[in-house]
Amino acid sequence: MLKRKVEQVLLNWKNTPNHSPLIIKGCRQCGKTFSVRNFAKQYYKHEVYLNFFKNPSYISIFEGSLEIDNLIIMMSALLGPETVFEPGETVIILDEIQDCPEARTALKFFKEDGRFDVIGTGSLLGVKGYGKQPKSIPVGSETLIEMHPLDFEEFLWANGITPSIIDKLKEYFNNQKPVPEALHDKMHQLLLQYTVVGGMPEVVNTFVTTKQMNNVLALQRNIVYSYIDDMIKYADDSDKPLIRECFLSIPKQLSKENKKFQYSIVKKGGKASKFKGSLQWIEDAGIITRCYNLSIPELPLDGNSIDEIFKVYMHDTGLFISMLEDGTQFDILQGNLLGYKGAIFENLIADIFAKMGRKLYYFHKDSGLEIDFVTRYKGEVVLIEVKAKSGNTKSAKTILAHPEKYHINKLIKIGNYNIGTAENMLIIPLYMAFLLTDY
Repeated sequence: MLKRKVEQVLLNWKNTPNHSPLIIKGCRQCGKTFSVRNFAKQYYKHEVYLNFFKNPSYISIFEGSLEIDNLIIMMSALLGPETVFEPGETVIILDEIQDCPEARTALKFFKEDGRFDVIGTGSLLGVKGYGKQPKSIPVGSETLIEMHPLDFEEFLWANGITPSIIDKLKEYFNNQKPVPEALHDKMHQLLLQYTVVGGMPEVVNTFVTTKQMNNVLALQRNIVYSYIDDMIKYADDSDKPLIRECFLSIPKQLSKENKKFQYSIVKKGGKASKFKGSLQWIEDAGIITRCYNLSIPELPLDGNSIDEIFKVYMHDTGLFISMLEDGTQFDILQGNLLGYKGAIFENLIADIFAKMGRKLYYFHKDSGLEIDFVTRYKGEVVLIEVKAKSGNTKSAKTILAHPEKYHINKLIKIGNYNIGTAENMLIIPLYMAFLLTDY
């Protein structure tokens, strides 16, 4: 069974006095249902489970009065005599709650009543064209968190890397000392495996138990096809072909030297006015992450970001690799990245940072200056350059040479290296990117 960080989040929520109902939002198949139901088995005597997607008849429970005693009567009638509602010992799980907006409205009344814990999950919450919106979501009636596919650290756990080993890596990182060669090689290989496998739970389980990459790829492509099916089923009719075209253009967008997202690559003559909403749909569904260009690399980064200039990365690196041509998995595992190396490792770092909760920014100027990522680290702006094997850091050095203009004095170079330093540059291996946690 995969260990997930959301387990601690759920426990912290449960132990918070007078907590509100919890909503867990996340892309399809990222493990929401399994994690919530496993948590319910461990920490509650009774679980009441409603899945509105699989059983649309459950929607009728919330079509009348939302008074809690009435809802209990209706749930008991539909679910049968084994359903137990014991105050303080029962959790009600409302799976795919976006299919029943009245259930989300009812969270206010569950909060006021206080007898039962309630957890809702949603894959397409707030996505344009998907169902009706709740009549009311009063402030304070719910706690909303976002869940992701497995991050790199969770992937390491799944592959037998213990917390004590990770603590040792942190020690090398904090002391800026090289990692012993055997451990360094092991971690690098796991990093390449994570690059092609990603973090979708079913995919990770298949990889861990079988090590058969053909099965991994088949599962990943099925997930991608299911995302496309969602676009066709649930988007507004006028948006359906546009959303699909935006989504399928992502590998082409990232293969360019300048990876700025361009609507003209989606379709010849394409413009923001036509495709902007379609791209937003994909982002709202939790499939992609945007990385915004900065007008100037200074704090606050969000305040200096340019809304209309951005790069787009797949939220899960494994799904991105599955969208590339056959043989890409083998090339990556062998270290033969060829022309896609920049796109692959940038998407990898975007995956790692986004799952850490970092917002993504980069810096590009028409003069040719370009920095892969710009982030806040230890309270100041830091440049981050991602290099698969080698590569110059000319743009970063230009910026660092002009502190009077850019006010930056730190560069982190991430690539196929061991730990090292050079002037005002910290060099770390790709597998240590998840350790950049000090904001």
